[in-house]
Amino acid sequence: MTPKTEQRRAAERWFLQRGLPAVLRPGVLVQRVWTRSAPALAALAVMMAFSTLVVAVTGEHTIAIDGTPTRTEWFIIGVVLVVLPTAALVGWLVSRTDDLRLRGAVSTTSLAVAALGGIYAGPSAHVFVDMVTEIVLIVLIFVCTATGVGAILGWAVRMTLANLASVGNLLLGALPVMLLTVLVFFNGPVWTMASTITRPRLWVALLFLMLIAVTFLVSSTLSLVGPILSPDAKRPEDAAQLDGTPFETMPDRPRRVKLSKAERLNVVFVLAMSQVVQVLTVSIVTGLLFFVLGLILISPELLAALTNGGSSDGEFLGMTLPVPQALIHITMFLTALTFMYLAARTVGDKDYRAQFLDPLIEDLRFTLVARDRYRTLTANT
Repeated sequence: MTPKTEQRRAAERWFLQRGLPAVLRPGVLVQRVWTRSAPALAALAVMMAFSTLVVAVTGEHTIAIDGTPTRTEWFIIGVVLVVLPTAALVGWLVSRTDDLRLRGAVSTTSLAVAALGGIYAGPSAHVFVDMVTEIVLIVLIFVCTATGVGAILGWAVRMTLANLASVGNLLLGALPVMLLTVLVFFNGPVWTMASTITRPRLWVALLFLMLIAVTFLVSSTLSLVGPILSPDAKRPEDAAQLDGTPFETMPDRPRRVKLSKAERLNVVFVLAMSQVVQVLTVSIVTGLLFFVLGLILISPELLAALTNGGSSDGEFLGMTLPVPQALIHITMFLTALTFMYLAARTVGDKDYRAQFLDPLIEDLRFTLVARDRYRTLTANT
């Protein structure tokens, strides 16, 4: 491999890690799909390994815990709580290696584990249905990798993990709505609504609220990102931020070549998604705080008084859990309210912009300089 080829591949990995696949030259995304899919395949393998563990312990392909959990059922609840974080962690660890042989081995091993899990511990008792589901998931992973969607999703996961470090500062901004939602949390008619509303209708309501909030964020993003995308928006000091990156020694150009529609859409999406992930992380943490508060305070007698005899068991992701359905619904509702409040607040809050949004804008600015250098390097290839 020539130094120029190695430099180009390092640059392409840099863009993929930042969720910008549209910047890459045509044909690059369909290269090395097997090794680039290793993180997602590893995460799938972890989930299937946990599924195998659940089936081995319970003998059942579905999780249904009614009433007071037994010792085995408490173990299953613990497995459910750690499976997604563990899968995300394993996928992140695999994504950090650039060793193609190691990635290839991970992909092969992950497919073997996923296949065994599909045969012995799929979501249903029918092996044929489980294997078809498994094949569809694997094909979907490869398609997402080859189209760049997987790079954007991987970037979103890394963004979420990074935002957990700053969740404390953002929670301070959420305190007013948390105090307000306490009134909702202990409101009898709201609990009655939460116990009687169907899950599909609740999802429609939540998606409506979140769509309004995302509209706020996207509209503000468009007004901020427009000047940066201009061909004359380059600044001499932006190039200094590329020191230590694969673009440090690449030739530059004084004026930016106009971004394609796909590149503009990708850039706007990444910047808007950065804010959505940040706000959503805080909203979910806020919702979990209320969920834990409900588990502490809501006794069977209080639940009966608040919901007029609502069920003490609930369903989540196809699992029956010993958690009141009304508590699950009201937690989802409060999470959406918090998301809507914080999204509206970020649009005009100067402190939020200085602390979180301005660094994103600066990062985008020198990322576009890197894009110019990559385009210059690959102009004749």
